Amino acid sequence: MNDLGPSGHEDSFTRDNLPHPEAWPQIDLSHFDYPDYLNAAAELTDRMVERGFGDHIALVGHGRARTYKELADWTSRLAHALVEDYGVRPGNRVLIRSANNPAMVAAWLAATKAGAVVVNTMPMLRASELSKIIDKAQISHALCDTRLMDDLIAAAKDSDYLDTVVGFDGTASHDAELDRAALTKSVKFTPARTGRDDVALLGFTSGTTGAPKATMHFHRDLLIIADGYAKDVLGVTPEDVFVGSPPLAFTFGLGGLAVFPLRFGASAVLLENASPPNLIEIIERHRATICFTAPTAYRVMLRAMDEGADLSSLRAAISAGETLPAPVWEEWRAKTGKPMLDGIGSTEMLHIFITNRFDDSHPGATGRPSSHYEAKIIAEDGSDTPRGEPGRLAVRGPTGCRYLSDPDRQADYVQDGWNITGDTFWQDDEGRFHFAARSDDIILSAGYNIAGPDVEAALLAHADVLECAVIGAPDPERGQIVEAHVVLREGAAGDAVMVKALQDHVKATIAPFKYPRRVVFCEALPKTATGKIQRFRLKQ
Repeated sequence: MNDLGPSGHEDSFTRDNLPHPEAWPQIDLSHFDYPDYLNAAAELTDRMVERGFGDHIALVGHGRARTYKELADWTSRLAHALVEDYGVRPGNRVLIRSANNPAMVAAWLAATKAGAVVVNTMPMLRASELSKIIDKAQISHALCDTRLMDDLIAAAKDSDYLDTVVGFDGTASHDAELDRAALTKSVKFTPARTGRDDVALLGFTSGTTGAPKATMHFHRDLLIIADGYAKDVLGVTPEDVFVGSPPLAFTFGLGGLAVFPLRFGASAVLLENASPPNLIEIIERHRATICFTAPTAYRVMLRAMDEGADLSSLRAAISAGETLPAPVWEEWRAKTGKPMLDGIGSTEMLHIFITNRFDDSHPGATGRPSSHYEAKIIAEDGSDTPRGEPGRLAVRGPTGCRYLSDPDRQADYVQDGWNITGDTFWQDDEGRFHFAARSDDIILSAGYNIAGPDVEAALLAHADVLECAVIGAPDPERGQIVEAHVVLREGAAGDAVMVKALQDHVKATIAPFKYPRRVVFCEALPKTATGKIQRFRLKQ
């Protein structure tokens, strides 16, 4: 069903640049019923106050808590300023540049309330990277934490599109241009009458090179991920307190740290520097119940528990962004008595579409399709593969890939109505899906197909290994060999004896041909802001 409802956009750029309807994946909305006109930001703020959550804590950050009533009033004042002082019109693209803090959430909600199409961006992006995003989305307005202005101003100077850059205070002081403009505005704002099928968010994919890819998500999509996964899998209640490390600029972070809590009257505690020690500290202080982060951080939490950290308030530990090694799952279960919820999502699909569940969580398995999604494993020719055989992961459901003005990439990602995620998976006899590797990261060595995560899980089971990443390194005789980059625990020696010990350990743990013929010891692994290991940098 790809028929679009009415639009409330005055600026029709995003609707004009949607993929041709025949290039869309099959979208199943049979379990979701939203009105023709829908403003996601109003649903997450004003509607929550109307439902009686006004005095509940919505956001915590920089030492200050804000209730739902305060958030609704704050975003309405900001929306007035955007429309009246800066000329934002429904459908205009508005870029937001900030770290994770309540002011960024407020800016995102305010721009969405005003009917803008928001592009959230990472604070670490430089002017040249911002320029590509600005040009691709033809962005006219940008809202920026005043501590991060330099690169954005540099990008604006050379832009044919970006003519309005406004600073906001990312701390709790409200002392910047946008904050001052909003100060005298009314707390009553009539949200833009956006269509359910109007684009609300452009998500630029992480880790890409060259021309950026922008994924297009409707107002309805922002609610679907909450009303599906967050409701059915996580069972979110108003008593929940969310924490996590993924940036709000990524859809995984925006869902897990803003959309999910705000949809159900829960709270989110936001950290600009969500290092594992900082996460541990706020989990203890705020008695957080739901955490979104990567396996690396959970390994640090396990060590902290050994030293007395109290993380018993956590009822849900969600791992995504990097496959969850079975040893981490098993140790977490042993220490807490609770399962970890591994899952996989993508920017194209907006959030998690395959997941473990509280009553169906298994080490080494990514899980089963999330609410109202379907998944299958296909061969290169598109035919279904038998259970147990690796192949390409194909998914479809209530969300799906729509690239902004990018027909070639659209044709690569969507085939026969299915989203082809670029991951190699296999499905066991009980129907669970298991991650093998990124489709382009299978190591081919002397005729063997070796999935790097298998080797990584084996290495991580060794007591001296803190972190590791496995890549395929060129080899004149074998084509490729398995090369392991290993971070050892403090006090362990990275010498020839350790190399042999790790090789023997892998041979004893998994098929011997998978052992790392080269081991490189390092102080740290290169990672994205979400904690995803950047294996491509290890290959350089």
